[in-house]
Amino acid sequence: MGADILPARVSLAQLPTPFHQLQRYDADVRSRLWLKRDDLTGFLLSGNKVRKLEFVLAHAQSLGVERIITCGGIQSNHCRATAFACAQLGLKCHLILRDAKGRDSGGNYMLDQLAGAQQSIYPVNEYASNLSAIADQWLQAYAARGERALFVPTGASDGVGIWGYAAAAFELLEDFERAGIAPKVVACATGSGGTQAGLALGFALAGSDIEVVGYAVCDDAAYFDSKVASDIAKWQGLNPSLALMRPPRYRTVDNYVGRGYAKPGAEDLAEALRLAKLEGILLDPVYTGKAFYGLVTDMRTGQFGANDVVFVHTGGGFGVFPYEGDYQALLGV
Repeated sequence: MGADILPARVSLAQLPTPFHQLQRYDADVRSRLWLKRDDLTGFLLSGNKVRKLEFVLAHAQSLGVERIITCGGIQSNHCRATAFACAQLGLKCHLILRDAKGRDSGGNYMLDQLAGAQQSIYPVNEYASNLSAIADQWLQAYAARGERALFVPTGASDGVGIWGYAAAAFELLEDFERAGIAPKVVACATGSGGTQAGLALGFALAGSDIEVVGYAVCDDAAYFDSKVASDIAKWQGLNPSLALMRPPRYRTVDNYVGRGYAKPGAEDLAEALRLAKLEGILLDPVYTGKAFYGLVTDMRTGQFGANDVVFVHTGGGFGVFPYEGDYQALLGV
């Protein structure tokens, strides 16, 4: 079971993305480390969000939607990708953004504006406690104008968006066959749970026993394990005729969240700097930098043995720019 079961999608991502071994970097991590380059799904439409949006926006088009409303932090990669995807497809876009205390200039925030997205910014506490009500308020406001809008949750992580990384799991299995490897673990950053859920679903649909390990960048393992289970259950509710060939295998590691979401530590940044210098690959401070640091730390302590390990690079390159001061401090500039 594979690509033949996929529903309608719009073509946004540059696929398949490259897959290769980090031959210089993995010398000290006790096993071979492979990278799935989903930072290269595009430029302005880069990163993991684009795979999900291919299915979410196709669904929106089938409903006759004119405007997409979605949400995230002020530097959200998902919001930036949604803004540009909507511009490409002729859809209007409204972003509900969470204020990030001074990091509201440059980076993705500026790119959202360039794409023509409307932005509504809310304080962190109000956003966290009233997001559903805020979204409903805007949906009703557009309905009153005679405009059909669709709310897309954080990261496009729901029963439709999950198809994006189910499809990516099928693509990874082809990568593994070409590379002649049989990894037992695929790791990724997890911030909304959708990438982790999609990968676990895809491998289960394909009959693979690969375990998907999500490295949390916020919240805890219990939250994400519940969120992944919920997303898969919602998918099953929407697709009752499709059966999983194996139970989904996934777990979440929350040991490296540090000070919290969008608050990188010195260790995260140092590991990202090392990867940039050794392999010419850029990690972002919010998602991939934190998750990659967690993964290689666990690899160095032998938690994955001598097996091949795969890290899905979910993008976020534009997110480095609001953290210029943090990098300068690390570099001694």
